[in-house]
Amino acid sequence: MNVRVIPLLGIMLLGAAAAGAAQNRLPSIPQTLSLDDALGLAERYNPTYRQTANDRGPAAWGVRNAYAAFIPNLTASSRATFRGAGVQRFLTTEFRQPSATIGSSYNLTLNWTLDGNTLLQPGVQKAALSATDASIDAALMALRTGIVQQYVAVLEAQAQVKLQERQVERNVENLRLSQARFDVGQVTMIDVRQAEVAKGQSDVRLLQAHQSVIVETLRLFQQMGVPAPEDPTLVTLSDTFPVVEPTWKLEELLAEADAFNPDVGALRAQETSAEWAERSVKSQWLPSVSLGATWSGFTQQFTNGDFLLEGAQTGAVASIAACNDANIINQDLILRLGLDRTIVPDCTKEFGLSSDAQASIIAGNSVFPFNFTNNPFQAQLSIRLPIFDQFDRNLRISQASAAAEDAQEFRRARELLVRTDVSQQYYGLLANYESIAIQANNRVLAQDGLRLATERYRVGVGTFFELLDAQLAAQQAEADYVTATFDYHRSLVSLEAAVGHRLR
Repeated sequence: MNVRVIPLLGIMLLGAAAAGAAQNRLPSIPQTLSLDDALGLAERYNPTYRQTANDRGPAAWGVRNAYAAFIPNLTASSRATFRGAGVQRFLTTEFRQPSATIGSSYNLTLNWTLDGNTLLQPGVQKAALSATDASIDAALMALRTGIVQQYVAVLEAQAQVKLQERQVERNVENLRLSQARFDVGQVTMIDVRQAEVAKGQSDVRLLQAHQSVIVETLRLFQQMGVPAPEDPTLVTLSDTFPVVEPTWKLEELLAEADAFNPDVGALRAQETSAEWAERSVKSQWLPSVSLGATWSGFTQQFTNGDFLLEGAQTGAVASIAACNDANIINQDLILRLGLDRTIVPDCTKEFGLSSDAQASIIAGNSVFPFNFTNNPFQAQLSIRLPIFDQFDRNLRISQASAAAEDAQEFRRARELLVRTDVSQQYYGLLANYESIAIQANNRVLAQDGLRLATERYRVGVGTFFELLDAQLAAQQAEADYVTATFDYHRSLVSLEAAVGHRLR
């Protein structure tokens, strides 16, 4: 090999390894993460979804394998052997092997079978591929739903942080107000201490809200299938979800769910696959035709060529001696009978082992490894017709039929469940939308009550307990409004999952 090729091969191998490592390297996360970015990363890196998506490769090869069954199966094999010299005994007979032998052989076999199962396998495997694709679509829809739900959960946690920050600001203002009134002797130290306790409690709730944002963000990255940055709070979610009035009709949503729900589609594909499997099992009642052909050859060579020459020389000497004896007898008969003398053959020339003959013997022994002696060609055709197999086929057909019926019932059950889920999420969405308006009005009223309580406390008419109650009511109203808003978003995401596609 040229020495210049070795470094080039090394560089190529290193490049291939680097390319493989680059494919396995997880991406860097941008500081601003949109929902589409999160969905794209999850589709590429979520381990659970990738496991389901990997099933398509074997399913596609199953279709190719089913069509390849119509092509004869061709098998080639070869073998090299060595057998040492020695004596082998069988009963009272000894077989001597004066020289070791080496040999080789080849075998080329062609087999082809056609039966009902072979004819139906393309349909069976196509149905299995369709079922796999449908399962992948269902897994993708489940992944997208989970990502959107978690994206909403992070936004809700961030909204809770803003809510707690406003509460901390209120408590700081209440503490300042109570301290000012205490300084002028209008209230006791009890009001100041209560304001300080309320401030400390709001600080704790704010810390918990920040911790909730970190936890929900980590869960989002986990579902995406990528590691989160060391500080998850550095990632900003750029998408927001507006609240729009639900204008969809339940009948239309039910029709779309029947057509697009991925779980229903997967079960329909599995039902079709089970029906094809049932047909394949029933095809075992049909006859099968098999065709086979074999080409083979062998070589056998003695490692000691002198052994062959010695044997040939011994045979030549014996033939010459026999020829000379025959000449003497023939000449004696001619003399006794008074016949004319004939030409006496040259026994040495006729039966002697010439150099050409010796070379031919050596050449005839030099057959290893590829100078094969071909065996006779073999071919066979057989037809097999099943008659009775102790009801084994009947059992398999019954099992396949039951599996097909089970798949049909699974599909019906899922369709009923999807209709119920769509209806439930639809009515829940309507209720959540109406709750937002109610909670928005409650928030306005609670804030107005808090403003009045604050003014009453400022002028010395109200007590600090009234102020705390009004503040608690305002805080609860704001929290209820945030919860109602994100309950609406969660209901809409669940409705989209049940229908099988986005609605906004």
